[in-house]
Amino acid sequence: MDWIAMQLSHESVKLWLSVGWSLYVVVVGIWILLQRSQPIATLSWLLSMAALPVVGLLVYYYFGPQRMKRQRIKRLRSRKRSRVRNSMQKLRERIPAQQERLRQVARLVGMTSDFPVSTATSMQLLVGGAATFDAIADAVSAARHHVHLEYYIYEPDQTGTALRDLLIEKARAGVQVRLLVDALGSKKLGRKFLEPLQQAGAEVLRFHDAKIGRRLRPVVNFRTHRKILVCDGKVGFTGGVNVTDEENERICDDAYHDVHIRVEGSVVNWLQTVFLEDWAYTRSGDPHRLPNDLDDLLPDCEDGPIPMQVVTSGPDDQLDAIYRSYLAAINAAQQRILLTTPYFVPTEGALTALTNAALRGVEVRILVPKKSDSLLVTAAARSYFDELIRCGVHIYEYAASMLHSKTLVVDDNMAMIGTANFDYRSFFLNYEVCVIGYGPELNQAIAAQFEADLGQARMVQYRSEKGLRRRLVGSVARLTSPLL
Repeated sequence: MDWIAMQLSHESVKLWLSVGWSLYVVVVGIWILLQRSQPIATLSWLLSMAALPVVGLLVYYYFGPQRMKRQRIKRLRSRKRSRVRNSMQKLRERIPAQQERLRQVARLVGMTSDFPVSTATSMQLLVGGAATFDAIADAVSAARHHVHLEYYIYEPDQTGTALRDLLIEKARAGVQVRLLVDALGSKKLGRKFLEPLQQAGAEVLRFHDAKIGRRLRPVVNFRTHRKILVCDGKVGFTGGVNVTDEENERICDDAYHDVHIRVEGSVVNWLQTVFLEDWAYTRSGDPHRLPNDLDDLLPDCEDGPIPMQVVTSGPDDQLDAIYRSYLAAINAAQQRILLTTPYFVPTEGALTALTNAALRGVEVRILVPKKSDSLLVTAAARSYFDELIRCGVHIYEYAASMLHSKTLVVDDNMAMIGTANFDYRSFFLNYEVCVIGYGPELNQAIAAQFEADLGQARMVQYRSEKGLRRRLVGSVARLTSPLL
């Protein structure tokens, strides 16, 4: 009888475990499905949850996809729309009627990100960290009213200290300094380093503090990957360069190879708008708590000859504006596409757009690092190469150092530069910002730099006969790419 009772007890435990596991899969499955993420990402998470009931749930809780709810500040965005008509006229003048597709891209960007076409009076492509930090130092030194900075990575190293000390000098002179850094990307930025800056009168905030207990559900997976600097509302910077010795070739022999852009004109108002919305959101969680001196922060700027447009995206963006902008630009190409990215992990839609362009006769060239700072991302990227090459895409691996530039050139009248990589994380998880230039100025500058970079790159050859180990690693990395 004892043996029978014991067997019944075991069967009862098994039954309850089976019921519990089934309920777990159903509840967690519904939770994941309601996030409405990309199908392949949803499937990957569902399989992970079923295989790892406890560990998988914790990982998903902290790192899984979710949509942030953050309202745009309509009154802030409406302040500078009076110039939109003039900007659209310049766009029509710069892009011939036969290239109506590019004007359609501009309309799509405006509809998805709510930033209209604007203009720049001047534009300068900055190649390398040294040139970028020199230009930043000049702009900060010349500032008289405010300096606004937003960075994913700000390191307390030699480069970061030099910029901090300059900001301290400006703050003591009465210039309003506001520094917004990502809490995870700039985790080395400690109180001791920041204290002199704050004592001088500067304000410092950390975007999405990752400490446990700050929110009901952590937002550790949602980072501000933006790099923005605005001085006096008249000079603006963005691009791929973070504040770190790793991107300063004067200090680091194998510094990342990167590009940045300096602009003046009314387009700076929209970079400023991005910063102010991020600042207000981080400051109190209330997106409408803005500084009081908006007239000084958003001054009237001269309408310049170069049509430009800011585009942003993030987990609070229901329309995935940067992703759509990339696809629209690639689909609009008729002669050439030059894409530079440090992390190439395309979605199925992006992969199809690139291969379609090559198959219809567009010259498509992609420049990626030979070895990135992530072995998994490198393996995932290479798993796409054969398919692209078979369709006529030319792929080059940059070998001189870690390539960190994020640019796109389309035909002769459009180019994009900013913080977004060509991967799932930048398209759907990170807060990103890019600037699109319509006309030859930015297009020619980035295209010339692309050709120069090819001098230190090797074209990848089609190689279908890979070893089993390499094929397996690439397949696994590709499968996990939506989770990277």
